[in-house]
Amino acid sequence: MADTPLIRFADCELDLVAHEVRRAGEPCAVEPQVFDLLVHLARNPCRLVSKDELIAEVWGGRIVSDAALSSRIKSARRAIGDDGEQQRLIRTVHGRGFRFVATLEAALPAIEPAEMPRQDIQFCRTADGVRIAYSRIGSGPVLVRTGNWMTHLEYDLESPIWRHLWRGLARERCVVRYDARANGLSDWDVGELSLDAFVRDLESVIEASGVDRFDLLGISQGCPVSIAYAVRHPDRVRRLVLYGGFAVGRARRGAVEREQNAASLTLVRHGWGQENPAFRQLFTSQFVPDGTKEQENWLNNLQRVTVSPENAARYLAAVGEFDVSDMLGEVRTPTLVMHAQGDARVPFESGRQLAAGIPGARFVPLESRNHLILEGEPASPRFLAELRAFLDAPAT
Repeated sequence: MADTPLIRFADCELDLVAHEVRRAGEPCAVEPQVFDLLVHLARNPCRLVSKDELIAEVWGGRIVSDAALSSRIKSARRAIGDDGEQQRLIRTVHGRGFRFVATLEAALPAIEPAEMPRQDIQFCRTADGVRIAYSRIGSGPVLVRTGNWMTHLEYDLESPIWRHLWRGLARERCVVRYDARANGLSDWDVGELSLDAFVRDLESVIEASGVDRFDLLGISQGCPVSIAYAVRHPDRVRRLVLYGGFAVGRARRGAVEREQNAASLTLVRHGWGQENPAFRQLFTSQFVPDGTKEQENWLNNLQRVTVSPENAARYLAAVGEFDVSDMLGEVRTPTLVMHAQGDARVPFESGRQLAAGIPGARFVPLESRNHLILEGEPASPRFLAELRAFLDAPAT
């Protein structure tokens, strides 16, 4: 297990793994919203946090009465040994918001600015003229992350969804990341969205970055793209890691998943660009059902800044038609496949079939319900440990 992320102040601890408030070492029972409120305030020490900001971060922008907000603030103060008269730790700025004035003994290491990897973002062009944004972070053996849906080279290094993965890997490897076409900092106005187009994106990044032989990491729909690339270029890929992936897209699976895919496309076309996050929350609930409010809010916002409503629908439609099942037997690269047992987005069986079809592939089930492995959950250190052990193992 990795060290438990804690925020400490006075005689209190906020445990971000257990979602628990402890005072003088004893757990204090609080509602989830009260815990999320405390975490947001503690992560913004001494800064004025407005009521609107709290409502956006803790309640997801839903309508909240002043009485409800005051009740949660009162509960938060009670949990950490404060009250409305003393205001030793949470201070009210009347008519404006609140300030967390306690002295923090320790903050989350992952959000310290000093730990932000340095990256230089560059662009390359594909054969069909699409500009692809890519970057390098860290140093050491090269690990290329295949582009997948909803990424952003800048925001991902700060996001509580991705930061633990990229910052952790960049300590010991040169990680090459890119935003696939129609995503993030790459061109959004593109003609073709298809498996072949996404493979060309990867080929263009490899050539532009001057990488010769490298390890390749595919996540979610990046897995079939990685498989197609590894089959085309077996001399370039040293080792292949696939997480949360599939060989056949949802539009080509059973009747139930085909119907779910069609329903998702309808929701995306009609609700993706709205200010109200209710439509995007559907996808967030599938990707990170055990996520914190902060992680949910980040993913809801990330959906809007990484892809347009039109491109989101086009992307989903294209990925739904992926089928690399005939290529699995052609993979000659040593392969590690990992999949969350309770994955609500891509069924566990898809990952199992992926591993079964690739000659010699090792399969690692992970205890999680999240499609994206989150910082602090038990599956996170297991994921990183398995990935590192596989990549560092001597060639056989």
